[in-house]
Amino acid sequence: MKKLALASLALTCAASVFAQGTVVFNNRVTGTLVTHVYLGGNAQRIGNGTGDTPSGTADWTGFTALSGAGYWSALLAANGANQAESSLQQATPTTTFRTGTAVGNIAGVTATLNNVPADAPVATIEMVAWDNSSGQYSTWALAKAAWNANLIAAGTSGTFNLGPIGGLGSAPTMTGLQSFNIYLVPEPTTFALAGLGAAALLIFRRRK
Repeated sequence: MKKLALASLALTCAASVFAQGTVVFNNRVTGTLVTHVYLGGNAQRIGNGTGDTPSGTADWTGFTALSGAGYWSALLAANGANQAESSLQQATPTTTFRTGTAVGNIAGVTATLNNVPADAPVATIEMVAWDNSSGQYSTWALAKAAWNANLIAAGTSGTFNLGPIGGLGSAPTMTGLQSFNIYLVPEPTTFALAGLGAAALLIFRRRK
């Protein structure tokens, strides 16, 4: 009996060593956190609107809340506070967006942070989203490459610190997350034309 108890304790300790941290991956937790992900614009935009929790002053007029299984989202994380965005790794699983009155909100799941230990005091977190209506971009790495090539719309929430991370303790909700947008990266030619237009206008004004 004593040997069985010791073996059980050893297995429990071993499991805790290899256990990974968890987070409630849901941007709609009524009364605690309500944010949205939108489509629109041509640059990163972050901020809660008046209908979010906590309420903010960002104006999302003209943006479209993401809806349906064609849009995917994932959580990125790294152990410790204020880690570089380049060090963040994708958690599992990915999820998609809800429809109806919950547009802009993901189908909530518990995300496992593959590079953050269970019950870590704090982790650096970022939510990402992208257009996967083609079915070609099953990971954020693939989606980010396509986004940078101007093939799809995608976006990030910006990083924030979250803790304590779940494990033996309860998984935390994503306090600190704000609403954000996904967008197409403007083509270089667009920037070039804008620059030429500004230069021509400056020359024209000087000649006058």
